[in-house]
Amino acid sequence: MEATTFVLFGATGDLAKRKIYPALYNLFIDGKLPESFHVIGLGRRSFSDEVYQASVQQSVQTFSRRTADESELQRFMQSFSYCALNIDHQEDYKKLLEQVQQKEAAMTGTTNRLFYLSVGPEFFETIAHNIKASGLGDAQGWKRLVIEKPFGHDLLSAQQLNAKLSESFEEHEIYRIDHYLGKPMVQKLEILQQSNPVLQALWSNRYIANVQITASETVGVEERAGYYDHVGAIRDMFQNHMLQLLMMLTLHLPENSTSEVVRFKKKKILEALEPLHKDNVATHIVRGQYAAGTQSGKPVAGYTEEPGIPAGSMNDTYIAAKLEIDDPFWRGVPFYIRTGKRMAEKSTRIVIEFKEALKQSTKTQDNNRIANLLIYEISPNEGITFQLNTRDPQNKEQFKPIHIDFHSNGDEVPEAYESLILDAFNGDPTFFAHWDEVELSWKWVQPILNAFAEQSVPLHYYPAGSNGPKAAEELLAQNGHHWWLDRESDQHTTTSKGEQQYVYTNH
Repeated sequence: MEATTFVLFGATGDLAKRKIYPALYNLFIDGKLPESFHVIGLGRRSFSDEVYQASVQQSVQTFSRRTADESELQRFMQSFSYCALNIDHQEDYKKLLEQVQQKEAAMTGTTNRLFYLSVGPEFFETIAHNIKASGLGDAQGWKRLVIEKPFGHDLLSAQQLNAKLSESFEEHEIYRIDHYLGKPMVQKLEILQQSNPVLQALWSNRYIANVQITASETVGVEERAGYYDHVGAIRDMFQNHMLQLLMMLTLHLPENSTSEVVRFKKKKILEALEPLHKDNVATHIVRGQYAAGTQSGKPVAGYTEEPGIPAGSMNDTYIAAKLEIDDPFWRGVPFYIRTGKRMAEKSTRIVIEFKEALKQSTKTQDNNRIANLLIYEISPNEGITFQLNTRDPQNKEQFKPIHIDFHSNGDEVPEAYESLILDAFNGDPTFFAHWDEVELSWKWVQPILNAFAEQSVPLHYYPAGSNGPKAAEELLAQNGHHWWLDRESDQHTTTSKGEQQYVYTNH
């Protein structure tokens, strides 16, 4: 890898401490960083390199997935220095340029610059402009800008932000991080579909009855109240993370696809989404907010009782949606997507329900029909499960499910930020959000935002610790479906004691 200076804006922030420094350390341990490599951390406060390095060291020791080796950690620390910078002061960028050039003078080969903006989106335009105006963008080799979501607050603001960034960086130089695209199982979706003829053959409306994508959290708004009450679940999760999962799941990729092919296919999926309009948003979208309830046996407050939340807030903490893709592969298959806070469990998963091969008259004891399922567990545990029908040896007239499970050992699985930062170094944009995807996703979501602003979609309340509002169940029931794997509905797929199962575990 070529010599690189990693310029980190927001070096003293929570994201840098919890994610970026541990990711860089694990890449360093794995020998995946350039031999000529230096990090310059930026923040408003002035302090020495030694104080900064001690802070980085503490972050690694606290948050790294690996136990830090003292000698390796000391060697890692030698690549860090600090520079005080006020984002609005152009003269500070000149001072930073001098420090960058000084570090580059000690490197061998062509030098490159990666600018990571671990700051609020309101600072993106100013920083990008000053990088160009100060000469920081005049790298000897390549330059790249890494930014974190949100990429705008709605369609118009996203377009305005992109126009400003485009004045300083070209599209191929902008790497928009959506950390869900760095999750190992999400990245495997592409390979699993490419390299398995069985999945390729089943991956269409001929065999699939419906698809369910869930991202549930047990936490409430916590210290994010001031931010979250202005964005809600629709902006915080749905417009970005959830639609990215939809795109990655529904791709039909040829083998050895390039990043350009992946991005083209993702764009086509969004273009094929059936659009929502003012008159049908309420029939496709369920909007919810958590009320007081019980979490892990303990009472918890409702959303409007949380510190910093206005008593009359109509903000959404839960979204469920029915989407349809109008293309030859997926036409007629409903995609159900939901995400919410204060749910019964913390989980991100995808459930594919296959169509019935034969007309079944038998039912399970709870009167729910048996289904063949393919389940992708994305987090907190990673795995793949097939639920398949078989005859009940105790009752030949009944069906019962068996499970084939594949679970990986998560101890050595790279975290999302490790994979994404490595890709940014290597110039691989496959698992970053291209502007076309960002714009199209905002276009699809904008009618929902308009409807919420007009209060034309009812706000349903659900008790904390539940699976969401009843209206979300009714959304699926309209087509004869129900949510799979909800905690109260585990009997749909769990098996009785002594049932024959075939379990294969991949460690």
